[in-house]
Amino acid sequence: MTTIDELLAAARAGLDRVQPQDLERAIADGALLIDLRPVEERERDGDLTGAIIIDRNVLEWRLAPSSEWRIVDVEPDQRVIVVCTDGYQSSLAAANLQKLGVKGATDVVGGYRGLIGLEVEAG
Repeated sequence: MTTIDELLAAARAGLDRVQPQDLERAIADGALLIDLRPVEERERDGDLTGAIIIDRNVLEWRLAPSSEWRIVDVEPDQRVIVVCTDGYQSSLAAANLQKLGVKGATDVVGGYRGLIGLEVEAG
């Protein structure tokens, strides 16, 4: 049996995670920003400028290259940065996206809360 801590560590081992202060540069360099947070959290805490909002329960279907329901065509080497509230579910989600062929998938250390106080522009 695997513990949740082991599962999270294994997911993060394959990610080139983004520090909050580096997000703006990553976006300027062409990264796609995905916000997984539920509508209630976005209404309470604010939007993430320039992010595509995709509910967590359909993320893989919306981004996987093999999915007929994808809404975004991701370039093979394009970075896809997933953001959740605290940076836990986004790590698991990014690892799943990598397994589905979105090789540049990663997340932000600390999630949205790690970004609070930083000005994030999508350009």
